[in-house]
Amino acid sequence: MSPDSRCIRFLLSAIFILTLLTSAIGQNATISGHITDAATGEALIGATIYDFKSGKGAVANNYGFYSLTLPADSVSLRISYVGYQTQNEKRKLDGNVVLSFELSGSAMLEGVEVVATQNDNELERSQMSTIEISLDKVKSLPVLLGERDVLKTIQLLPGVQSGMEGASGIYVRGGGPDQNLILLDGVPVYNANHLFGFFSIFNTDAINSVRLIKGGFPAEYGGRLSSVIDMRMKEGNSKKIHGEGGIGLIASRLTIEGPIIKDKTSFMVSGRRTYIDVLTRPIIRSQGEGIDGGYYFYDLNAKVNHKFSDRSRLFLSGYFGRDRFFVKDSYSARSAQEPYTETLEAGLGWGNAIGALRWNYIFGPRLFSNTTLTYSSYDFNVGSQFESERVENGQTINSSQSIEYLSGIRDWSAKIDFNYFPDPDHSVKFGGAYIYHTFNPGINRFEENDGVARQDTSFGSNRIFAHEFYTYIEDDWRINEKFKVNGGVHISGFSVNSKEYFSFQPRVSGRYLVNNRTAVKASYAHMAQFLHLLTNTGIGLPTDLWVPPTENIKPQLAHQVAAGVVRDLPADFSVSFEAYYKYMENLLEYRDGAGFFGNATDWQGQVESGRGWSYGGELLLEKKMGKTSGWIGYTLSWTNRQFENINFGEVFPYRYDRRHDISLALTHTFSERVDVGIVWVYGTGNAVTLPLERYRRLSGSGDFFRGAEVGHIESRNNYRMPAYHRLDLGVNLHKETRYGSRTWSFGLYNAYSRQNPFFLYFSNDREGNQRLTQVALFPLIPSVMYNFRF
Repeated sequence: MSPDSRCIRFLLSAIFILTLLTSAIGQNATISGHITDAATGEALIGATIYDFKSGKGAVANNYGFYSLTLPADSVSLRISYVGYQTQNEKRKLDGNVVLSFELSGSAMLEGVEVVATQNDNELERSQMSTIEISLDKVKSLPVLLGERDVLKTIQLLPGVQSGMEGASGIYVRGGGPDQNLILLDGVPVYNANHLFGFFSIFNTDAINSVRLIKGGFPAEYGGRLSSVIDMRMKEGNSKKIHGEGGIGLIASRLTIEGPIIKDKTSFMVSGRRTYIDVLTRPIIRSQGEGIDGGYYFYDLNAKVNHKFSDRSRLFLSGYFGRDRFFVKDSYSARSAQEPYTETLEAGLGWGNAIGALRWNYIFGPRLFSNTTLTYSSYDFNVGSQFESERVENGQTINSSQSIEYLSGIRDWSAKIDFNYFPDPDHSVKFGGAYIYHTFNPGINRFEENDGVARQDTSFGSNRIFAHEFYTYIEDDWRINEKFKVNGGVHISGFSVNSKEYFSFQPRVSGRYLVNNRTAVKASYAHMAQFLHLLTNTGIGLPTDLWVPPTENIKPQLAHQVAAGVVRDLPADFSVSFEAYYKYMENLLEYRDGAGFFGNATDWQGQVESGRGWSYGGELLLEKKMGKTSGWIGYTLSWTNRQFENINFGEVFPYRYDRRHDISLALTHTFSERVDVGIVWVYGTGNAVTLPLERYRRLSGSGDFFRGAEVGHIESRNNYRMPAYHRLDLGVNLHKETRYGSRTWSFGLYNAYSRQNPFFLYFSNDREGNQRLTQVALFPLIPSVMYNFRF
């Protein structure tokens, strides 16, 4: 039986079981509806509704929908969400009823600011290793050049590391950047970086919510090994036209949202673009006649949604972004007896395009469905072109040469998800999806025209077409007041050429409530990843080469176990500790000296397959509310790799194995007009490969290299770079204006100008002695940003 047939049978069985459960429910009634923001109509994801009489409650899903089944009797309800005023509702419940609630935002409650980075139901929920990211924190903390960045805020959390100075790369619990499932409105994003990795593609003004999952993955997620970053775009203000934006040193942004039909149809459009090319062009052109060049990136987010009825709603969303770097050098000799012109152009570009068409339909008060069609693509290209025009014997001859490297991946998918709420002690999710992949693992294209004949040659890997499918079911089961379990299974399959892979992935996480302030949690997750990412780590370009498993290359697999404790402390503090162990199989690395630029051979012959493991502990002390809020995180971890034909088959530390990692992120509100932010980070230096011993080459008398120094590398990643630490400071000055509000944000990145190593190399001093030289990228960098709302 094929994997897709098994997935369909599994999904039909789940629907049959849920039908039996529905028929078993007796003298109960169900309250259902949506919980939204009163000012904008945005869904309040994770808002809670609680009945004091029965002690039962429910949580709103990703679209603000909730369902709570209670005994047919009087109820006393509390509806709440962090940072919003609580509502209370009392009524007689004698049948199913639809009740939707609009909560009013409250920045200050009794003079105390309400902010949070974690869900205030941390003690209650069964899931662990999950953090809800506060967008208020993202907008308040100081960052490089003042550009707000969701991924840089996530890097400040325990268990998450950045790759290098200033970069937006994410490395979670010993995993690689390809092992993060980054979702924007449910659509995978394959490259999340701008400006060679220094900024992410996510414009915070267009984002409604962000959730990070590091372990204990719910069964609904799959396809990656290390983390899930689930971002939801704003739906658009359904009440009135609203706008916000910012003008910074290197980029500006603008977001407009509002109703097309009030309370029925709304839109959101958000754009961002750098003007580095405009600012640097006069400097570049001053280097000589005919010289030009520049770099820029842009983002465009758009979304529209329409409410057909209380049961049916349609969403259409998209993201388009691109980076482009280019140089041009032209030379002309018009006054010569035989004039000629030569032009050399080179550049590289990369970008994402995603789209989603989503339909929500409520079959009944206990069954919510979401049907989605998605598109996602990522491409990278680098190339150069030389053109010349010359006059010979009175005739004009044009010639040209060009070379280009292209790679990318494109997906089309269809999926359906269900939320089923049989009673307050069970919350069931199930669904399935199909994905059609097109891989372009690298094509080199060469074209030459000498004015007489034209030659066009392409070589490299061919396109690969593949099919992926999965189904899942999970139940969040409240066994009693103290014990709660989330159990499920994710079943997936992958078909490429004549090879098929099938994976059965059990998931379970549990919570035991020791008392009303302390909970103990544990989890296990088996994950499978049918995609591999190959990169040339030495060149620092976004050369992401996505490839599928084949007959020779197996899918990546991982097993992760974790255990921890969560405790609420007085004065709105909370502390959590988690220990984890993760084992990974079928990881890929380029062989020593291998790469893909200009390579005519298939990529499968350039890589090695091996294993890796990571273990450690994560401590998070957090203050969720108050004028001073934020967190201190500490991670102690070990991460290793082993490949049969790399490093002589011996174990070696992963490049981003970081023994100690500390982060401090705090904000303080002095008044409604002034708040400040502070970030301090410390991390053990990255592991790099260096020749720590040298000797002179001995050979025959005719050997050109005789006497030359040769470096001896004992093992891979055998040297630790100096420790990394940095202090960032920021202040935000707010003021209400006639049309809305404005904020001046001033920041200092690397406030004490720590010379953190970007890379190391060997050089010679004045006496000719060799020494290890460090290159630092960023000294103290001031920034200013003007933000506005209307």
